[in-house]
Amino acid sequence: MTDASAPRPKPRRARGLMDRRGPALALERELIANIAKVYEDWGFEPLETPAFEYAEALGKFLPDQDRPNEGVFAFEDDEEWVALRYDLTAPLARFVAENFDALPKPYRRWAAGPVWRNEKPGPGRYREFWQCDADTVGSASPAADAEMIAMASAALGAAIGDAGRPFLKVSDRRLLDGLLETLSFTEGRSPEQSRLIVLRAIDKLDRLGDDGVRDLLMAGRKDASGDFTPGAGLVLREAEDVIDFVRGTEVDSDDAVLNFLANKLAKSKRGTEGVEALGQLQQCAKALGLGPKDWRIDTSIVRGLEYYTGAVFEASIDDTSKYGSVGGGGRYDDLVARFRGEQVPATGFSIGVSRLATVLEARGSDAVEIGPVVVLVMDQARVADALAMADELRRAGVRAEAYLGAAGMKAQLKYADKRASPIAVIQGGDELAKGVVTLKDLKLGAKIASGLGEDREAYAKAREQVQVEVPRDQIVAAVQQMLAR
Repeated sequence: MTDASAPRPKPRRARGLMDRRGPALALERELIANIAKVYEDWGFEPLETPAFEYAEALGKFLPDQDRPNEGVFAFEDDEEWVALRYDLTAPLARFVAENFDALPKPYRRWAAGPVWRNEKPGPGRYREFWQCDADTVGSASPAADAEMIAMASAALGAAIGDAGRPFLKVSDRRLLDGLLETLSFTEGRSPEQSRLIVLRAIDKLDRLGDDGVRDLLMAGRKDASGDFTPGAGLVLREAEDVIDFVRGTEVDSDDAVLNFLANKLAKSKRGTEGVEALGQLQQCAKALGLGPKDWRIDTSIVRGLEYYTGAVFEASIDDTSKYGSVGGGGRYDDLVARFRGEQVPATGFSIGVSRLATVLEARGSDAVEIGPVVVLVMDQARVADALAMADELRRAGVRAEAYLGAAGMKAQLKYADKRASPIAVIQGGDELAKGVVTLKDLKLGAKIASGLGEDREAYAKAREQVQVEVPRDQIVAAVQQMLAR
């Protein structure tokens, strides 16, 4: 027996985590299935890696301190730190390095699963969420980047259907590297620190506008709460050059953008490499059927992860920032090198499944939840008959369950409604005597009831369409026919 005096734990979720039921899970499963089909149609094989890795293998978030818990959830196991994966790419790099000689090159894989980030939760920002990735490891060609954005466009299109149109913004990290070579920074901060401040400032352009980004590029910015963010230490002329560089790509023609970038970065070897790579990517994208309605070059795209080395891309729905990014990726030629000591080119794209589902729900899209057929139990002494009917339906491929509570008919029908059941199967004493069962079309009944309102006479007439009697030995065919209807 439970000790009534013992303290009881509070039923509460940990911060930043979600409980998800039927409709939300159904939508996410549908999204993953549609995305995965496109990935596999393009020749990518599935791969599943463990939920946690040795912390040293993850690398990205780990600070220089005794307990590596900044950004990741970590724990000590046999005197070695392990951590929950924060994305699906770092485990891929470990897998490729560990199995390098046995894998085909390039190696093309897709994966889906939850990831965990030890970050401050907020609206729409969770500590656990699902991603669905595709990566090509072993190809340095810009054609691999073009294929990645074309496949991402196709996968997102298959996932969202008529709910919108996927749009990708594409840039190359070498462009901004070339620009940064011309800038001077405040003393006392390493060039790498200043570089990251500039990149993060540019990444906030849509949210903060020119004025806010200018402050971050120079002395710093104080937000509405009074918190101060130190800036990169550029002088006004340099800050304006950065903003003009990003705004200069906001033109209709990608050819015009490439010309602008080529002129702006003519004196930078690394910047010129980025422009040339984007030009090749553009040609391949056209060959893959992508046009101005599908993608454009946008140098404000820098991506938050710090390991991108070349092309970077970000996806939204309908070229709008209203709902934010639903996916992104890019080229990361140095990630596998952490293990092997030699550069292994790689490019990939990650779709935020949980984020995409949230966006679609906000736009009124939902997977239609269809629960199981529910066989009611009108007499507890005959529960075995209900179990037998449910089993017969399942053997014919119909999702079904027998009601195993102790409530009456009215409560059982409410239960079936809460289960999103399409059909209730009823066999009371009268039906048993006649050798029949009653099938109640719950979906049609709800539709008719909502359309007829308070018109009881009309509803009584429509009831003939909702409830039908069928011979007991024809239950499977009758249920299948009603489901098809």
